[in-house]
Amino acid sequence: MEIINYEALSRCIRDAVRAELQEHFKKGSSPPQQINERLLSKKELSDELGVSLVTVTDWMKKGLPFLRLHKRVYFKMSEVLKIMQQKIKD
Repeated sequence: MEIINYEALSRCIRDAVRAELQEHFKKGSSPPQQINERLLSKKELSDELGVSLVTVTDWMKKGLPFLRLHKRVYFKMSEVLKIMQQKIKD
């Protein structure tokens, strides 16, 4: 017994995803080119900023944005710079 056919389900999903993406980018979120931004490891970020791993860990505890994949931690440099600029203004 088929409740909804494949074509109708596919169309509903496609429309829902399209609507969510439009809403997401309408709110001033990051432009599509930043979606593919390279993720930096904790070590790479500390080297890039010239600070110790302990300092990066301390900043994480204070709200530095990061992504966790299993036991590993990654950062988007654009997000790190954005939060650092906001902290300087405060």
